[in-house]
Amino acid sequence: MPASSPFEVHDNRFKALFNSSAALEELYSGCRWAEGPVWFDDARHLLWSDIPNQRMLRWTPDGNVSVFREPSNFTNGHTRDRQGRLVSCEHGTRRVTRTEPDGSITVLADRFQGKHLNSPNDVVVRSDGSIWFTDPTYGILSDYEGYKAEPEQSSRNVYRLDPVTGEITALVSDFLQPNGLAFSPDENLLYVADSGASHDDTAPRHIRVFDVNDGRTLSNGRVFCHIDNGVPDGMRVDTSGNVWSSAADGVHCFAPDGTLLGKILVPQTVANLTFGGPRRNRLFITATRSLYSIYVTATGAQMP
Repeated sequence: MPASSPFEVHDNRFKALFNSSAALEELYSGCRWAEGPVWFDDARHLLWSDIPNQRMLRWTPDGNVSVFREPSNFTNGHTRDRQGRLVSCEHGTRRVTRTEPDGSITVLADRFQGKHLNSPNDVVVRSDGSIWFTDPTYGILSDYEGYKAEPEQSSRNVYRLDPVTGEITALVSDFLQPNGLAFSPDENLLYVADSGASHDDTAPRHIRVFDVNDGRTLSNGRVFCHIDNGVPDGMRVDTSGNVWSSAADGVHCFAPDGTLLGKILVPQTVANLTFGGPRRNRLFITATRSLYSIYVTATGAQMP
């Protein structure tokens, strides 16, 4: 590989997932903390959050970047539901929302057992329409990424929102700071990052994996992998079941057995990533101040 290659191989299986001539491209710079990228193939654009600047930005393949929403209620993670609608986690309002086709906002979740959520962070939608999200306290720790407040929840949970009844269920309550989450391609596994070491050096820096039972509950939680530089944040899964996770030095790629296959080195701390482009083989990476992209030979697991 060229000396300047951003790819760092830890296991020879990684070599099948990238082309050594691919380059890391900086598409935009000017954020305070870039997060939550989500690709719209039908609209041919990417949205992402610039949390402290209270805005959501839009990138189009012609290189244009514009403001999609401002103020954004300190939005963080985003995904799309099975109807293609934008689903967002808002720190400022401590809620999960959906943007309707006419631009109006529907509140999906803002309380659990009568108390405010902490600050919903990241979100995924299962094929049955259920919405799964994490609720750490990052958005209420200070006035930088939300509004400083005392948590009302006694724990930092992983939740499931039922698509029919709207009922919210806390599925896991023993995380220090649950963060990014992603389903395996067959949706039988759920990966959840614990980024608690961001504020506690003694905390774990790992991703856990759970068995998904009937699409409603989780069991058999165990450590899937450890991050050796920084903490895990957002993540995505490719069609072969490899897990691509954010880290301080870039994007780390893990095999389904938890082996570190390799890294894509990025100059800034990575917060999140998503597969996009017409063939879902372009990795979009939000890293501190910037939006990056790089083509890989892996294909992102199907999303709306």
